[in-house]
Amino acid sequence: MQKVKPYLLLILVMMIWGFNVPLIKILVTAFEPVTITAFRIFTASLVVFLILWKMGKVHWPAIYHWKFILGGGLFNVFFHHLFLGLGAAGTSAVHTGIILGLGPILTALMAVLIFRRGISVIRVLGFITGTAGVLVTVLGGGAGLSGFVIGDLYIFLSISAQAFSFILVSRAARDMDPLLLTGYMQLFGSFGLLIASFFMEPAGLSSLRNVNMMMVVVFILSAVGATAIGHLVYNNTITKIGPAEAAIFLNLNTFFSIVGSAVILGEPIYYYHWLGLLLIVPGVLMGSGALEELIRKRRRTANHAAK
Repeated sequence: MQKVKPYLLLILVMMIWGFNVPLIKILVTAFEPVTITAFRIFTASLVVFLILWKMGKVHWPAIYHWKFILGGGLFNVFFHHLFLGLGAAGTSAVHTGIILGLGPILTALMAVLIFRRGISVIRVLGFITGTAGVLVTVLGGGAGLSGFVIGDLYIFLSISAQAFSFILVSRAARDMDPLLLTGYMQLFGSFGLLIASFFMEPAGLSSLRNVNMMMVVVFILSAVGATAIGHLVYNNTITKIGPAEAAIFLNLNTFFSIVGSAVILGEPIYYYHWLGLLLIVPGVLMGSGALEELIRKRRRTANHAAK
């Protein structure tokens, strides 16, 4: 039973994250995207610190931790959410969810490029398959290049920035609590987003006057439920089952984002969306290294049982 619980939690988090995509679409459509994103991330950081304070885990970081906090805040929060907000405002929630599904593949690819690690045939096939899935999604429907919108590019830049940040976060997590790191990254990243909004969206604060009760509910569900609690649960659960298994569950995030976009926003889902998803899922399994790691675990278990 103890082994089942982390998996159930991951499925719940993937569902929350998937349905958060159409919620973000609603927010960035009703308000200026960068401004509302800054307030959403800032609110999430306050919730994270409140939870960590209750757990007795809040403290001032060591000096050598700040390079990871600021670097992670820049890529994991500022660039990631800046492009996510701009992209979600310029493309469909279905496209957003599918392109975000490339996260594990891009993370693995950057790890190969940065650390100059060897790359297997399986991973190369994964990169190719996942890329094909995204191309099918954004260029599908017979529209070709004319079907591509700038919002799709912003979403790709968003997930690329986050993928790079995971390299920094994985290094920092060796000697710093990843939950506390999450809180500080979100806090300082939200400050950067707010400053950027003053230059990019002079009327950003005035757009918040359009708020109503429904928007408040959507904002709370996105900021508190998905961004704050969702990340805390995911970061805590991944330490129990390992990154290989977690990469498999990330595919559910893409699936739920497609379902949520249809249910919440009424966006149409075409055959090429499902085809793109069917290409990205195995692409993530192969390209992220999850498939290879699972095969190695099976072999170790079999060899241990044979002894």
